[in-house]
Amino acid sequence: MGIEEQGSVIAFLSAPATYGPAAGEVERIDTHISIVWLAGDRAYKLKRAVRYDYVDFSSVERRRLACEAEVALNRRTAPSLYRGVLPVTRERDGSLALAGDGVPIDWLVEMQRFDQNTLFDRLADRHQLDMALMGGLADGVARLHSDAERCLDRGGREGMAWVVDGNALGFSDQGAGVLDATICRRLTADTRHVLDRDARQLDARRRAGFVRRCHGDLHLRNICLIDGVPTLFDGVEFNDDVACIDVLYDLAFLLMDLWRRDLRQHANMVFNEYLARSGEIDGLGLLPLFLSCRAAVRAKTSVSAAKVQSDDRQRLGLEGASREYLALAERFLSPPLPCLIAVGGFSGSGKSTLARGLGPDIGAAPGAVILRSDTIRKSLLGVAPLERLGADGYSPALTRRVYDTIRTRARTALTAGQAAIADAVYARPEDRAAIAEVARAAGVPFAGLWLEGTPAVLAERLATRVHDASDATIDVLEMQLESDCGEVEWHRLDASVASEQVRYSAEQALGALIQLRRR
Repeated sequence: MGIEEQGSVIAFLSAPATYGPAAGEVERIDTHISIVWLAGDRAYKLKRAVRYDYVDFSSVERRRLACEAEVALNRRTAPSLYRGVLPVTRERDGSLALAGDGVPIDWLVEMQRFDQNTLFDRLADRHQLDMALMGGLADGVARLHSDAERCLDRGGREGMAWVVDGNALGFSDQGAGVLDATICRRLTADTRHVLDRDARQLDARRRAGFVRRCHGDLHLRNICLIDGVPTLFDGVEFNDDVACIDVLYDLAFLLMDLWRRDLRQHANMVFNEYLARSGEIDGLGLLPLFLSCRAAVRAKTSVSAAKVQSDDRQRLGLEGASREYLALAERFLSPPLPCLIAVGGFSGSGKSTLARGLGPDIGAAPGAVILRSDTIRKSLLGVAPLERLGADGYSPALTRRVYDTIRTRARTALTAGQAAIADAVYARPEDRAAIAEVARAAGVPFAGLWLEGTPAVLAERLATRVHDASDATIDVLEMQLESDCGEVEWHRLDASVASEQVRYSAEQALGALIQLRRR
């Protein structure tokens, strides 16, 4: 059954009578490779009878196998959503039926319907995508990647070359008359140059097991809330070259989507929470390539989707989006130079709040790597961030390991071209000197910010702090206040004021040294 013959199936599934009177109004959602109908408490997904360079649904058997694979794959992250596979059957009288007694002529993925208003792209459009969800989202992605099957025969330089070549083909074919041909050629040439530069690292990560059976299409429209938990669904089943990829390339789709929507703080938090959970740090130098390719993929698929839209407004919107993605893909390939910022001060001074506030606006997308001593300490001991530590967790030896780890990870990030923010007390002059030396050795700008507030304000903040990785108490603060920090030559900021004012003061202090993005 080709695309023309599939018209009868589409018409059948678009009719409310197909689902019975209890289904109520039927809603239809079109993409370039599928159609979804929402009816009652169910959703039914049909694979379009199409063939592109990256997907082939041109036969009924291919669509059946793809439906079965989709259900199996997505039950990893959303088992309650994926109910199974249903046939559309041709009955003896010539009529069509859902899972009737006749001959199957097409196949559907049957899903449990969920509230479409909880889709993350819709939450983002309404400015209701809560920052508090980003930790759970990062955790879900990290768990998927941790458990995913390793794919030693996919990915690497060859896998990314397939992506670049497919994008170039889509630009010239689907993008003709919509995308600027000169920009497309320039982007393709620049991407291939970066790909050749990064080839050795891409292949090394494949050999090390970082290429896995991932989600493959990890953008906001494929994430929803189920029982209040960020849930990934609609992962790619139809092409191993799309799904079996470097875990950072999988994550890059989500980061790119957030970044494109100007949700930079969200992107930076997901990025850092993912790094904290996965321990990933060595592949950061590949992010410009990965982010650019993801934006280019969206440019290609958006223009493809525009061609199947019957509504002119939707078509023009998708065409405009494809041009925006193309421009974003170019910008990702030319990241700003990295820098290192250290944020010090006693407990309760707001170091972590300031680091999170500055992170999205510093360095290459998706912002700075934030190295917080409290979470690093917990990770070194193999405990959860909110688990309380005893005195052994704050021994001088372990504290030295924490500061050493911060420097090592900062050095790795800087070498990869990613900015870093080191968040620790830094009361000892030798620790302040050591972190500054990391920047000097890497040949990048350095700035130290020292937050100081009145003892009463700091104590009040500690007393009211909840759900935080820091174990600092008022007793700890009192010991800090009695310590000799030596001469602090970093930029001194009044931390007794509101966090917005502290960030503004920090930006003013950094302005002459580092080009900050402005939200």
